[in-house]
Amino acid sequence: MTPIYLQREDHITGLIRLLSIGLRVSTLLEFQVGRTLKQNNEKLTGLYAGNPKREAARPTAEILLAAFKEITLLLIEVKNEVYPHLTALSPLQQRILVLLGFPTTIYTQLDGQSFTPE
Repeated sequence: MTPIYLQREDHITGLIRLLSIGLRVSTLLEFQVGRTLKQNNEKLTGLYAGNPKREAARPTAEILLAAFKEITLLLIEVKNEVYPHLTALSPLQQRILVLLGFPTTIYTQLDGQSFTPE
């Protein structure tokens, strides 16, 4: 955030606000998953590619979000209508959504709904 990269004060302010929101979301993500795991007296497995049996009681936001990196959105256009196709959620991804208090339908409802591009 040095003046080398940002010259205008409104750009600096915007970047700081954006980073602040990102930090808050990251913290909330870790807190919610950690709290739910603690309440259920369990640990989350499958987060670490090299060691899938490794358990985490308080996974970081970075490792939780990394579990979603293989999701692919494919848009297929047919006769001026676009049909989205999403890769299916893995059991780990479904578990993370549940730990966050989200129904898996927030993801699955997006698949197959057509829309007209503008």
